[in-house]
Amino acid sequence: MTDYEILLMLDPELPDERQSEIVTRARELIERDGGTVDTHQPWGRRRLSYEIDHKSDGAYHLLTFAAEAATLEEISRVLKITDGVMRHLAVRRVQGSSMRPPEPTPEEPVAARPRARQDHRADTETKSGAESAPEPDAENEPDSVESAVEPAAEDGAEHAETTAESTA
Repeated sequence: MTDYEILLMLDPELPDERQSEIVTRARELIERDGGTVDTHQPWGRRRLSYEIDHKSDGAYHLLTFAAEAATLEEISRVLKITDGVMRHLAVRRVQGSSMRPPEPTPEEPVAARPRARQDHRADTETKSGAESAPEPDAENEPDSVESAVEPAAEDGAEHAETTAESTA
């Protein structure tokens, strides 16, 4: 026999009696096939990171037990088709691991959250203003740059004269 734990996430709108029925059914399946249930810890209602079936909360229950692999497969199959079970996760239990529920994270009000897009724009404007180099003066430019620009301007003027003559 192997030690397992199943974390059940049940629909928070289910009455407590229905939640108890789901947990009792899982316990009966374990014990029917020769397994033993060690503990059942109701973790209570917790806020989800994202909505599942338009629900933002879930009722959590942790079951720890010892059973054969075939029993675990049967429990998972039954939980998948049971109404009211939003999610479940079965894993092999590690000896010495904590079975305490994690502390709920404090919720931050939506209005207090900084908007990343606005902060990004403000940072970009600050950076672009601070990092932009001053415009070079024509007096400070080296002669080689001026000489490279002047012939291009002359070539353009000759080209314009040639085009005007050919159309006339």
